[in-house]
Amino acid sequence: GQGDIQVFKCEQTATRMLHRKDYREFFQAAVPPRPCAEGSLVVIGHTRLMTHGQRAETGNNQPVIKNGLVGVHNGILANDEALWRANPDIQREHRIDTELLLGLLARGLGSQGDLARSFRQLTAEVEGTISLAAMGQDVRELMLATNHGSLYVLEHQWRGGKMLFFASEQHILQMFQRSKVMAKLAGQSNIVHLPTDHVALIDPSCPELHIVNTAQDEPARLTPISQDIQIVDYSRRYEEARRELQRCTKCILPETMPFIEFDEQGVCSYCRTYKKMEVKGLDALMEAVAPFRKDNGEPDCMVMFSGGRDSSHGLHITKKVLGLTPLVFTYDWGVLTDLGRRNQARMCGALGVEHLLVSADIPRKRRHVRSNVAAWMKRPHLGMVPLFMAGDKQYFYHAKKVAKQADIKLTIVSECPLERTKFKSGFCGVAEGSKRIFNVSIWQKFRMIGFYLGQFLRNPAYINASLWDSFTAFVACYGMKHDFLYLYDYVRWDEEEIAATLKGEYNWETAEDTKTTWRIGDGTAAFYNHIYYTIAGFTENDVLRSHQVLEGVLTRDQALELTQRDNQPRWPSMEWYARTIGFSLDHALSVINSVPKLYE
Repeated sequence: GQGDIQVFKCEQTATRMLHRKDYREFFQAAVPPRPCAEGSLVVIGHTRLMTHGQRAETGNNQPVIKNGLVGVHNGILANDEALWRANPDIQREHRIDTELLLGLLARGLGSQGDLARSFRQLTAEVEGTISLAAMGQDVRELMLATNHGSLYVLEHQWRGGKMLFFASEQHILQMFQRSKVMAKLAGQSNIVHLPTDHVALIDPSCPELHIVNTAQDEPARLTPISQDIQIVDYSRRYEEARRELQRCTKCILPETMPFIEFDEQGVCSYCRTYKKMEVKGLDALMEAVAPFRKDNGEPDCMVMFSGGRDSSHGLHITKKVLGLTPLVFTYDWGVLTDLGRRNQARMCGALGVEHLLVSADIPRKRRHVRSNVAAWMKRPHLGMVPLFMAGDKQYFYHAKKVAKQADIKLTIVSECPLERTKFKSGFCGVAEGSKRIFNVSIWQKFRMIGFYLGQFLRNPAYINASLWDSFTAFVACYGMKHDFLYLYDYVRWDEEEIAATLKGEYNWETAEDTKTTWRIGDGTAAFYNHIYYTIAGFTENDVLRSHQVLEGVLTRDQALELTQRDNQPRWPSMEWYARTIGFSLDHALSVINSVPKLYE
């Protein structure tokens, strides 16, 4: 509308973006049929050379919106991290350095009311190259500025009025001068080079090019706005759509959850059938482990240990509370992060327990994951995402083998029932009704097999070297007897208590890219949760928090707040995963973003 600055951006190339239906609809609504006859119009387009921040995060793409300004930037800041630390009053939301530039510019504009002086102050602080175009809510002008001379303006006078075009290279404007478009607009044109230490202010209503020398102390001309200008970012439509998902009025499960139904009060079918956890208590646990105690110093139990928060706390309970002598077992299938390894070492070293690590053929496992990720990208389907994690299921087989070799009759598993994520098989068309993943009926197992076979036939890329590995994983998960002792059937799972114990007694390490302590040692989780969040609008976090609401641990508002926090993309973890497995994260994210959303 009149007075608005409307923004559209996406992670795709400019050529692909121009062919998108939503972009064409946006452009037709934003640009009048005869813009020159109906008043002033500013159109800015920009394609980004990716430096700081993944392009799949919309906020990292150009134009960038920050503190009432919207702008595009060519160049690279060399000291952006130091400047972020030095300017804590500018809240960081993304990873692109343009955000910092606009934050500094907006702060200077607010204190001095002068774009030229604000830019001069900015260039005194930054190290690197800047070619910047910016507009905002508090000024009418479009500002063009550069600290290294890579900015040019084409002025064209014709019978219908005056037009200005700008670009970072003179050659681009020279080509445009010779184009068929300009030939139809007969008139006179010339190219102006904007030198270093100068700022160009363009009033779209004229339009006139007013150049200010920032090396001088003369104030720049500043035209106040005559009406409020609203910056409308159309690129946030998916985030808004996710927030507007219908959610259960009792828990927070969304409408995109497989098999979910809502009653007249908006309560979901999962809530109506939910049964609260029944904890047997410490006395019952002591009684359960009593027959397996040994008094000769040898291990009397085995603890399955991933290094995550639940298994770490389970190891603490086993050693410190139960007084058992555990043999600690880990199956490394290739995506255990360095953080996870460090936490394993902390726990085992502090408790003085033997740690037995069984390692798969890790290069081969990673090749299998890479093959399945590549196959998934050819024909994305949420039901096939668990195939990325199939390689870890053999830990059931190896756990039984190790326990038998060590003559250990008791194996302890620290798996929290609140973290049960039935939606993964739900996207395969299988409605699980049991508490644990492997306790499904024969009919459900055959239905799952049928789903996978159908996907393999539709997408033969899945028929690769990983096939046998995936099959044995299915057998280990669904075909073996799981006669383990589940610790949290006896001990109440308390997230805050677990975190406090691990951090306080063992200096347990948390991740830098998330506030949650869940799955931070699992290199796969950040990637597959981003897939679920992008396409379905929810992740494992929504399920965990919903269960906590039903258990009375959290209020619904607390659950929504935590989920919104924890569902934010974990870019460093995803970059590590892609680098470790060996695929292009940039390509994968483009595929994920192109998949039709369940909430559209």
